Amino acid sequence: MKKLFLAAAIAMSVAGCSTNPPLNFSVPSVGVSTKKIEGELRSLTVTLARPDEAKGRIPAQAQHEVPQMWQTAMTEALNKMAIFRDDAPRKFSLSVKILAIDIPGFGASMTTKTIARYELIDRANGSIVYTQDVSAEGTVPFDYAFAGVVRARESISRSAQNNISQFLQALETVDASRPMFPSSQVSE
Repeated sequence: MKKLFLAAAIAMSVAGCSTNPPLNFSVPSVGVSTKKIEGELRSLTVTLARPDEAKGRIPAQAQHEVPQMWQTAMTEALNKMAIFRDDAPRKFSLSVKILAIDIPGFGASMTTKTIARYELIDRANGSIVYTQDVSAEGTVPFDYAFAGVVRARESISRSAQNNISQFLQALETVDASRPMFPSSQVSE
């Protein structure tokens, strides 16, 4: 009985001392798109919403690494998709604004909800070709890791991956010749 108790105590102490896993927003299994958008993606920016724009909580600790990691994952996914034509005369900017990263405070399973606004903008005239607020969740069950902070970080990663993945699926339906919000300017 003493050996069993000692083994359990050692296992719990090792699990309790585990380091936080790194956040990983890279979307798995991104394939080459069969549809192409007739334009080149010239810029991609990812920012956090201002407090008056937010649609949920954005933790202070997310302010430094999340936008950069989201942008890296987006760049990687768009490169894999090859959905934009680099030699096209039209140029686009993609703006991503993270509106919420709702992380649970505690719980057996951890579910994080992310909301991000994606806007594809024609650089020649400012028309918004496509815009959408994407909401996604990432859930990590209790048996994933003993430490709640490990489950919470993994749920953030899964939620961001799911959010980006939903946007990529929607991007394949975009018709760049029919902007959602045309500019009043006429491109030359």
